[in-house]
Amino acid sequence: MLSNSKLCTVLSTTDIEKAKKFYSETLGLKLMPDREVEEGGALLETEKGDQLYVYERSSAPKAENTAACFEVDDLEAEMTDLRAKGVTFEEYDFPGLKTENGIATLGKLKSAWFKDPDGNILCLNHVG
Repeated sequence: MLSNSKLCTVLSTTDIEKAKKFYSETLGLKLMPDREVEEGGALLETEKGDQLYVYERSSAPKAENTAACFEVDDLEAEMTDLRAKGVTFEEYDFPGLKTENGIATLGKLKSAWFKDPDGNILCLNHVG
């Protein structure tokens, strides 16, 4: 049954070395070189065992929607840490969604969005 399975997010990149550096050094995911599936790809893992597979394509299409979310305990602290590493958070003003200082509050959910080097949209979520 799939509810007992691990879930792995897959994103493409035009520069695998830049992506590996961003996801490992900037976001802090652990590179799993012993588990690389193919040349030009990288498997990364969170401390909780969630996985992200990034592979290289000559022209990587970027997601125009949120491609992956990270659930965090302290949204503001994570944002401060990522900003110190050069991450810029997006500001949105749509009907039903407005960010202030990069944070949207939707009931008990607070979210903040940023992009990876290829323009894929990533998200931090905190439910509190």
